[in-house]
Amino acid sequence: MASTVGSGSLVYERRVVERIHKYHWPAIQLNLWMLVMLIASCLIIGVFATFVQIQEVFGLPIPWYFPYYITVASLCVFFVLLLLWLIFQRRLLPSIVMIGGFILFVLWLVGLIVVSIQLWGPAGSVGSNCDRLVFNRTPKPTGPTLETLAWLQQKSVCQSWQAVFAFGLIGAIFLFWVMVMSYQVFVDDR
Repeated sequence: MASTVGSGSLVYERRVVERIHKYHWPAIQLNLWMLVMLIASCLIIGVFATFVQIQEVFGLPIPWYFPYYITVASLCVFFVLLLLWLIFQRRLLPSIVMIGGFILFVLWLVGLIVVSIQLWGPAGSVGSNCDRLVFNRTPKPTGPTLETLAWLQQKSVCQSWQAVFAFGLIGAIFLFWVMVMSYQVFVDDR
């Protein structure tokens, strides 16, 4: 900004210098975090979308936690894409990652708790039914029969529940990790 004073014999020039602060993110850790969160989110979306389709085919009501966890996992995918866009714009701030990670952590943890209750809850849970009807079944059906096909489908459903729990737990741990990582980035660049 330039200004003149008096009869034009004296000119003052004032420049405003903007200080742009750049944070130094650990690239390998951040890329690994994004990859694992994309894998966990896509697995949960895929499994629960399949479960919704199965419920509709059987004409059964869809439990509230199927669309809930699909939505939370979709928000996580959107969050990772937002972080990638901010990285390419060179505007990734630790506060954005910390706040977004905390919100997703709470939502993700609710889904993980519900999946845990459904998987290992009281009698009649998914885990007890899988143990009784699938994993501990003797003799296991073999050969090209409808019974074998039904048993394989039941086993697939049981293993899908186990995968959702495993990746739900991994996702919760990684969301906590990204909050810690963003705090470290903030503290290290002071």
